[in-house]
Amino acid sequence: MEDSSTPTFTEVPFQKKDSAHPRTLTDEDRDRLKKQDDKIVSDFKQQKLEKEARRNWDLFYKRNSTNFFKDRHWTAREFEELASSQKDASLVLLEAGCGVGNFLFPLLQENPSLFIHACDFSPRAVQFVKDNPRCAPDRCNAFQCDLTKDDLRANVPAASVDMATLIFVLSALHPDTMPSALENIHRVVKPGGCVLFRDYGLYDHAMFRFAPGHKLADSFYVRQDGTRAYYFSTDELAKLFTAAGFSVVSNEYVLRETVNKKEGLCVPRVFVQGKFVKETQT
Repeated sequence: MEDSSTPTFTEVPFQKKDSAHPRTLTDEDRDRLKKQDDKIVSDFKQQKLEKEARRNWDLFYKRNSTNFFKDRHWTAREFEELASSQKDASLVLLEAGCGVGNFLFPLLQENPSLFIHACDFSPRAVQFVKDNPRCAPDRCNAFQCDLTKDDLRANVPAASVDMATLIFVLSALHPDTMPSALENIHRVVKPGGCVLFRDYGLYDHAMFRFAPGHKLADSFYVRQDGTRAYYFSTDELAKLFTAAGFSVVSNEYVLRETVNKKEGLCVPRVFVQGKFVKETQT
């Protein structure tokens, strides 16, 4: 569920990880944030957006089919657990928010012994995954699921998952429903199993592109197509996961620069990346 409206940028070879601080704001950045506060989306429209959230993501995949996002070959580079999983047999992974399979299909190809449960909010996205010839029943279980309401245990056995991934997914949910989603995932992860997380970080460039009338709440915005995006601080992310029964192994900002050659722009991107482990019972 990555950003569905930001122009295409190409990453340049720069990356910095900093556990304490996102990017430093300029005066122009502060002015943009202040202007966003001048026109907050009404409560009525916010309730409408919540009711239509699944429909808006389904329409997104109807418009873009499988062509919007590139396959995520970078994930094994960023998460050493995924790289090491290529050497281990019979691991079970849950991809929460699988989209059309840009993460799961490269990973299945790289690790013949891996089994992946893959779910998404959008029925259309899940159907794209099922229709892909690489989605073999003995390797992949794809199903539609609202992480905030539908019990994952209806499709995934309790405490059976070695690793779960949340890659640009939690930010699409309303902040009030995020705890329910994490508790849901907690129920199917094994004790000692982990969640690998990456999403939008506080003061990411995309956060400043929203015009007045698109802000829903602090760090929470709606795009033109009705999909929503939240921008996390590491502090609130740690609180969310610990409240759901996970311990924090790593939790940091990732600072990148991306370039749009057509527009001659080089912009700062801020992501949050972490690993959270389900505590073993004593």
